[in-house]
Parts: sequence; C-alpha cells; structure tokens
Amino acid sequence: MKFNFFKTTIPGVLLIEPRAFEDSRGFFMEYYNKEEFAEGGFLELFVQDNHSCSKKGVVRGMHYQLNPSPMGKLVKVVKGSIFDVGVDLREGSPSFGKWHGDTLSAENKKMLYFPPGIAHGFLSLENDTHVIYKCTGVYSSENERALMWNDPDVNIKWPTNLVSEIILSDRDKAHPSFKTAEKNFKF
Repeated sequence: MKFNFFKTTIPGVLLIEPRAFEDSRGFFMEYYNKEEFAEGGFLELFVQDNHSCSKKGVVRGMHYQLNPSPMGKLVKVVKGSIFDVGVDLREGSPSFGKWHGDTLSAENKKMLYFPPGIAHGFLSLENDTHVIYKCTGVYSSENERALMWNDPDVNIKWPTNLVSEIILSDRDKAHPSFKTAEKNFKF
C-alpha cells in the first residue's frame, strides 16, 4: 500500500501518510490514487482542486459549505508548513464542536482529509507556504459559511508562539462564533 490511513479523534477526519520513494535525485510520491484510497476505505469523489500561497502568520478559515453543496477537503502542503485544523459541525456526532489539528509540511508529506460538515482552516508557519487541496464539492458562494478562527468555546490550541503576528483577511475577521454559526449537517 502506498498510503497509511490513520483515524483521528473526529470520525471521518483522516491523517494520511503517503509513501515517498527517495533516492539521490530526490523523491517521487502519489498524493492521491483512487484505487489505493478505496482499499483504505476512502470512497469520496474529488471534483475540484485548489492551491493557496500564504505568508507566515496567515490564518485562512474556518470555512465550510452548507448542504446542499457540502465540501470535503484533502489537504497537502507542497512548500512550507501549516497547522491544519478541522472543527466538527455535524449534529449528533460524538465529537460535535471538537477540533483536530496537525502540522502538515512539505517535509513530513502528511495530509489531512476533512469530510463535509467539518469547518477547515490553517495557520501558515512559514513564508511562501503552498497548500493544495482536493475538494469533494464545487465552490458555492451562496452556501459558504465560516467560524471565528479563535472562538473561545471551541478553544483551538493554535501554535501562535511560532509566528510574530496573525494575519487575517477582512472577511475572516468577521466570522460568527461556533454557537451562532449556521450549521445544517447531521452525523
């Protein structure tokens, strides 16, 4: 198997470690293979790929899309590093309102998959950090929502000690709290 799949504390959120083939020239690896993922129990279909570049200290998130346009994301860093986070918004889930985070980097090659119903965001830990993510849904502006990145009720333990300042878009500064955010997901 070219991939190792690890369950996290949030049902459906997977930490995925691809196998890299390294030699004196560098490395080669697949970061997605439909058949290999299916063998690992992953049957989602991807329909959109995204790429972002961020300066150190940039927080992007915590974004999600409501039904009928939900979006799962397979997140990978190709340059730099991030602290990647998902918050469970699925009513009835044993981890409703809980978060899971991991450091993803070009060096460690780890990936996270966040299914629909999970708000996603990250903190860039280096300048010129490039993040790519495969999505199970197409972007829908009318169904896009977000949570406050630093909501005290969710209490994400962001590694803010690793950056000198937090940089947010004006839009990401104005998101509602977990308690008041619109949610329509069932577990």
